[in-house]
Amino acid sequence: MKQRVWRFFLLFFIYMVFAAPFKAMNLIPGFTDVRPVTALGPIYAVFFGPIGCMACGCGNMIADIIDDALRWSSLAGFAANFLGPCVVWYLWRRYAGRAFALRTVRDLLFHTGAILMASLLETAIISPAVATAYPEVNVVFFALTVLGNTSVFPILIGIPVTILMQEELGFTPCVSLRGH
Repeated sequence: MKQRVWRFFLLFFIYMVFAAPFKAMNLIPGFTDVRPVTALGPIYAVFFGPIGCMACGCGNMIADIIDDALRWSSLAGFAANFLGPCVVWYLWRRYAGRAFALRTVRDLLFHTGAILMASLLETAIISPAVATAYPEVNVVFFALTVLGNTSVFPILIGIPVTILMQEELGFTPCVSLRGH
């Protein structure tokens, strides 16, 4: 238990370090910004499982508090930033049918598809919450920024980092075949 708590706080700290520099790059002030930190979601899911997913959700919530952007929709942001990475973790465990590795085109496509499904889920959770609570926000633009942030950065940054971590740094994925 102590090791899990320590791992959570370490992942949370890394999330905050990566989130902080980009908070000034607002797309819709107080609601969304350029978020390369979203690349960490699938990485955390693959290598750290639910603890990594929780670090993403909590990191997003605390980043909102620090940025003075805590709103009712931040609860949806917490849920989305936890559940999105969980989708990646779950899909590899349940449906990949093989151990995690991004060595083949098939595996890269599966992982990219999992990231896109997670991105759609995150957009579907956060956008209605913002639209309901803040009708003055252009929800179409907002949804597109969420979709872009949660798909582009995890694919363009997250996949190469994941490959590097597994192949060169020796990190062992925690996503394994179901039942193993």
